[in-house]
Amino acid sequence: MDSGFFSHVVIWVVGGLAAIGGIAAIGALFSLGRNASYKKH
Repeated sequence: MDSGFFSHVVIWVVGGLAAIGGIAAIGALFSLGRNASYKKH
């Protein structure tokens, strides 16, 4: 395993975690917004 391959693996892992975290954050905000709108009515 050379350093170039390892750096690519690290970039892919970090990118994947960032994408999953972003999707989870958007889903959490969306669900909180829906719950808040339901409570208003």
